[in-house]
Amino acid sequence: MYEQISQNKRNTLLLVAGFSLFIIFLAWVFGEIWFQGGGTLGIILGAIFLAFFVAFNYFWGDKVVLAVSGAKEVRQEDQPYLHSLIEGLAIAAGIPKPKAYVIEDTALNAFATGRDPEHGIIVVTTGLIATMNRQELEGVIAHEMSHIKNYDIRLMMMIVVLVGLAALLSDIMLRSVLFGRHDDRGGRAGLIMLAIGIVLAILTPIIALVVKMAISREREYLADADAALLTRNPPGLASALKKLAGDKEVLEAANKATAHLYISNPLKNRSGFLDSMFSTHPPIEKRIARLEAM
Repeated sequence: MYEQISQNKRNTLLLVAGFSLFIIFLAWVFGEIWFQGGGTLGIILGAIFLAFFVAFNYFWGDKVVLAVSGAKEVRQEDQPYLHSLIEGLAIAAGIPKPKAYVIEDTALNAFATGRDPEHGIIVVTTGLIATMNRQELEGVIAHEMSHIKNYDIRLMMMIVVLVGLAALLSDIMLRSVLFGRHDDRGGRAGLIMLAIGIVLAILTPIIALVVKMAISREREYLADADAALLTRNPPGLASALKKLAGDKEVLEAANKATAHLYISNPLKNRSGFLDSMFSTHPPIEKRIARLEAM
């Protein structure tokens, strides 16, 4: 269990570091092409855009997610059972009690949001509450509690911002090539830089999406392992995941922008290599196997 947690943290760190370096390189290439040799200026402008998007997501990202998901806060007297589980697990995790929100939907799912443990929010569907027994629901909430405790929400927020910045830079570079705004210094160096810009403009959105999904999958594995450590009951979460795997209902409020937040893909996974590569979640069978091996 501890080995899985350490491995997932290392993998996530490597992915984030590599992707950040790629964004810096992309901003430099953008500056070289758009400003004709102003690679440093490109990096500076990229940093400004990054700071703006990070600030917006940091202060208002959770509010946007809750509004899009149609989640409503529930009081202690409305859902005492849910509040009791959240409070007990928060004490065990050593973090403030997250707020409880509910989505009125018969699909089985849950997610966590909030920029840090002091602003944590756990959201569950009414279908999840009605279907899971106590150990299973405890496992799901512990999974989401682990996302909050490990600052996964803040991490994924940063990744979403980086992916958005990468897509913006690649789109501008592609438009500059198509509409004639490119390096006109001439010579072999100018042609090479232009060729690099074209290749990056085409491949960057794909690379960014793959990296985002890879990091999301690593954090899901980490939250599973951490939840098992928190509850000392891996079979409880494994049983919950089996029920989630058997639920074929699509969550109506979910979309591609928020799918990575949920404990299982709310849009429902398809099989195949490409679907696995671009999935926000690891195969649920592998997650169950890891928990059963603990």
